[in-house]
Amino acid sequence: MFKRLTTLFVLGCLGAAYAAAQQTPIPLAVQSPAQTSQPQAVEGQLVGLQALVREALQKNPGIQGTSLQVEALRRRVPQAKALPDPTVSVGWAGNIVPFETQHLDPSSYRGVGASQTIPFPGKLKLRGEIADREAEAAWWDYEAARRDLVASVKSAYYDYYFFTKAIDITQKDRDLLEKFASIADARYRVGKAIQQDVIKSQVEISRLQQRLTMLEQQRDTAIAKLNTLLNRDPDAPLPPPSSVEQSKLDYSLDQLFQTAREQDTGLQREQRMIERDQYAVDLARKDYRPDFGVSYMYQQRPDLPDMHGFTFTANIPIFYRNKQREAVKEATEELSSSESGKKNRETQLYFAIKEQYLAAKSSEKLLKLYSQGVVPQSSLALESSMNSYEVGASDFLTILTNFNTVLDYEVDYYRELANYQTALARLEPLVGLELAK
Repeated sequence: MFKRLTTLFVLGCLGAAYAAAQQTPIPLAVQSPAQTSQPQAVEGQLVGLQALVREALQKNPGIQGTSLQVEALRRRVPQAKALPDPTVSVGWAGNIVPFETQHLDPSSYRGVGASQTIPFPGKLKLRGEIADREAEAAWWDYEAARRDLVASVKSAYYDYYFFTKAIDITQKDRDLLEKFASIADARYRVGKAIQQDVIKSQVEISRLQQRLTMLEQQRDTAIAKLNTLLNRDPDAPLPPPSSVEQSKLDYSLDQLFQTAREQDTGLQREQRMIERDQYAVDLARKDYRPDFGVSYMYQQRPDLPDMHGFTFTANIPIFYRNKQREAVKEATEELSSSESGKKNRETQLYFAIKEQYLAAKSSEKLLKLYSQGVVPQSSLALESSMNSYEVGASDFLTILTNFNTVLDYEVDYYRELANYQTALARLEPLVGLELAK
């Protein structure tokens, strides 16, 4: 369709300018979004999204640090379950010289002892459960960081893809305008056109050059962001991106909500914290129960039989009003806070999912509109202006405006494609599904 229209346009322009310029260059064919060429690169020189995601997960220092934090917290679990360290003691009595006793003094001795504190049954298990839930919560923090990193890489990649495509389209647009300017100049020199046509074409060329400069800056920013996520030098070169195809969103909003309830990292973390705080409440209540101690002592006395001694102890929580009772209240309030945090996360989660879902659906509709409605309609307007131009019923500026409109919509098509893919990428951390490919 676009090639046929462009052929008509070229023939019309050449027919009108034939007497003025036999050697006027022929404009290149305008291509639809699906026909636009990819960045020129040798096989193997395009960079794919999945390769960048894998590299980011391997090299990003933030992910590595979070993973190490999880491992560190897991090391706390066996520590929390272990008994307190036993204590040993040595001593003597009767003489200031170490381990010397006084002869014929029954109170003089030298001896060794050992003692062990034994928490009330169940306390060690609860402490282990608390440490375990903290480690699990940290793992979900790691998973959230991992998903966010993947989403950030994808978002930056889609921006990089769009700016690369926009630069490619704008460069072709500029080349076409330069050829149109040559046609207008040739006609003006023989009195078949007005000077305004030449001036307008030059203004449009300058405008496109300005756009190119801005697009190149935005592309370089996307490259720097990608390099940063990959732990590379921000100025490191990056090959052109591979082609991006529109992913399918096969889930309804309700299905995404249901999946998020099971897979969202924030909800999972809050659930682990609720469990942790529940164990903390149980532990605080168990602190009303005493801990026990057992001690053994061996004494060697001069001229008397050796002695063995055992001692059993238990603490008495007589200050429970200021300690244990307040500890239970503290743990209960922390539990309530965690439950409120989970409810708040659910509210934020539903909003975030709906926001990105609606953004994706909006871009999906616009993509369909551009490919099936706007671009064909603007092409018809271009064809009509070309026909009018051939019979002298339209001026060159009208054709120029319509031609730029077609090309602008091509850029808008790729902008919406990037927006659509980015919305899917931002949904992924929330629902735990791979949507943008």
